[in-house]
Amino acid sequence: MKPLLCLASLFLLSLSLPAQIRARDLGVPFDGTTGRYNAITDVKGVEVGHTTLISGEGKLKVGEGPVRTGVTAVLPRGKASTDAAFGAWFTLNGNGEMTGTTWLDDSGFLDGPIMITNTHSVGVVRDAVIAWKVKNGKPDMEGYWWSLPVVAETWDGYLNDINGFHVKPEHVFHALDTAHSGAVEEGNVGGGTGMVCNEFKGGIGSSSRVLSAKDGGYTVGVLVQCNYGDRNELRIAGVPVGREITDGAFRKKDVGSIIIVVATDAPLIPTQLKRIAKKVSLGLGRDGSYSGDGSGDIFVAFSTANAGAGKPGAPRPMTMLPNDSLDPLFLATVQATEEAIINAMVAAKTMTGVDGHTVVALPHDQLRAVLKKYNRLVR
Repeated sequence: MKPLLCLASLFLLSLSLPAQIRARDLGVPFDGTTGRYNAITDVKGVEVGHTTLISGEGKLKVGEGPVRTGVTAVLPRGKASTDAAFGAWFTLNGNGEMTGTTWLDDSGFLDGPIMITNTHSVGVVRDAVIAWKVKNGKPDMEGYWWSLPVVAETWDGYLNDINGFHVKPEHVFHALDTAHSGAVEEGNVGGGTGMVCNEFKGGIGSSSRVLSAKDGGYTVGVLVQCNYGDRNELRIAGVPVGREITDGAFRKKDVGSIIIVVATDAPLIPTQLKRIAKKVSLGLGRDGSYSGDGSGDIFVAFSTANAGAGKPGAPRPMTMLPNDSLDPLFLATVQATEEAIINAMVAAKTMTGVDGHTVVALPHDQLRAVLKKYNRLVR
């Protein structure tokens, strides 16, 4: 059974369909000012691409399906650039994987895209990124043909034939080649296709914040692949939504993971970006996560400022914000993380996969009713 490569068809359909529903459209209140797209792509230069693989139904037949998976690409400076970006990462709970982080720690540079997929496809995605970079004909920033790609994962085996290894190199190429600026597709797309969040359907979500002029006017964007959480602990806008909407719950504890990518155009150096990555934890906590033992909660942050800082040769001029100016960026990171997760859940649709397992979508009407009950509905 061949998985369907459906991103292109989804894009064409999107031209004639209404825009996807997001949390703010339902009246969920969030603090802060968003960018134009309320997405990670509000940071100029950032591009996002997905390949979504959906095929088959019924009983699991390893290698045949059902298939509910994919891959997502985040390109810090877009496809056209080979310029590295200052970056850093942080792990809140390590029951997961993000490759390339040893060199990211030591060098302070993110050289290439950030990829997100399912747990058992990390290897093929990593290798395919190297092949894609070679195909595009340019060596790394120091002139060498070598690469240590950053590839992260969450587990989609409840809905997907994860041991069937359905993500192939051509799917990675497609996500990279079709990455774009502007609105980001959310929910059951890309690496988030088969994911579960707080026992509702999860997936990909994004959000952004723009600082005031007095704070520099910088932008912070966040993209999540959410696959974590206990229904009972879910909070939305401070409301215990998970305890109010119990239909479809099927787990007894926090199982899963979340990968979070933070982008900013603020001039930050790697030690400051490490601090940004740590602040993601607070946004995750606002939505009710306690980062359970079985969860891989891994975050990466980068800055698009200081172009050319990684080039070899003569010393490079650069700028950085003083540490006492970082508070607005910390707050923006927390706010955008909180909203990106809820955007993923709002966009996701009910999905049935392996062995008839069904994960229900967060019901929009019930969510509005619960928010109204707690006087938190804003429209």
